[in-house]
Amino acid sequence: MSVTDPRAVAARLYDLFDAGDVAALDHILSPDLVDHNPVPGSASGIDGMRMLVAAVREGFTGSRHELVYQGETDDGWVVSHWRMTAEHTGDWFGTPATERSVSFTGTDLVRVTDGKITEIRHVEELFQLHQQLTAA
Repeated sequence: MSVTDPRAVAARLYDLFDAGDVAALDHILSPDLVDHNPVPGSASGIDGMRMLVAAVREGFTGSRHELVYQGETDDGWVVSHWRMTAEHTGDWFGTPATERSVSFTGTDLVRVTDGKITEIRHVEELFQLHQQLTAA
């Protein structure tokens, strides 16, 4: 049974990040996904999201996303503010494993159409993360 409720589809994305389930992204992301701010050097679309989920899986153990707030607009956009906690146990975009616990936040705007995410705009508090990974 496929999930079509926009909030549930958006929340499922965080479950897949936490599980590191790259293959399951095909169930919730449109093949024509537009990522308005992809990771530098990656594709804007489903392949870029696959790369990002794999990077989280490789860089962190015990990744857990907690939804702090979620709302929906009348035209299919879902806003989600989240907090991710994990242990930094692998390489993260050139930063070797520190074995440190991390906690940082982000906000995503996703457009859900017919049960699939067709657009995403996301902002992660990477400065929070960077400070935790590099603090003396």
